[in-house]
Amino acid sequence: MTLQLLRRRIDRIDSQLLRLLNQRASLAIRVGRLKQRRGARLFDPIRERAILRRLAEANGGPLSREAVRALYREILRQTRRVEQSV
Repeated sequence: MTLQLLRRRIDRIDSQLLRLLNQRASLAIRVGRLKQRRGARLFDPIRERAILRRLAEANGGPLSREAVRALYREILRQTRRVEQSV
């Protein structure tokens, strides 16, 4: 496989990831609205730890579990920002 082809495949995956991250953020906005209506706290550290644990355990590599946790900590942090902006 050529370098150019590999890069095109990476670009396609990046586009898919971006689309999925924005879908996730849209759902987080909906969650934030529901929580506000119910008077619930927006940040749920127990839920966040469960997400990180589930994803780290499901990880088949080549990323390390710590790399997956680090990536998702940032995704969760940015998603909370979107959720709180509602």
